[in-house]
Amino acid sequence: MLGGRSWDSWIAEYAEGHQHPVNRITHTFGIPLIIVSGPVALAGIFRHRLLWVALGLFVFGWVLQFIGHAAEGKPPEFFKDWRFLLVGSRWWAAKMRGKA
Repeated sequence: MLGGRSWDSWIAEYAEGHQHPVNRITHTFGIPLIIVSGPVALAGIFRHRLLWVALGLFVFGWVLQFIGHAAEGKPPEFFKDWRFLLVGSRWWAAKMRGKA
């Protein structure tokens, strides 16, 4: 699935396309919002109102992503390879550990 590349290689390429400070900060907040929207949506099976919360988190997270890319002046990396959708969460985790 990684195309013979290491996670570190994918993360390095992802980080290269996310240099602008606005892009980095919007991704720092947007990525976890998108990730959290999944479990919230699952919880929404039992509480219908949570589905709206999940949708709001998901949409707002993506809005932040695209605002960041507008500031960067580059399209999102996943436009060239869908696997960058997965790499973003790994980049975020590395960033939170001080390794990105």
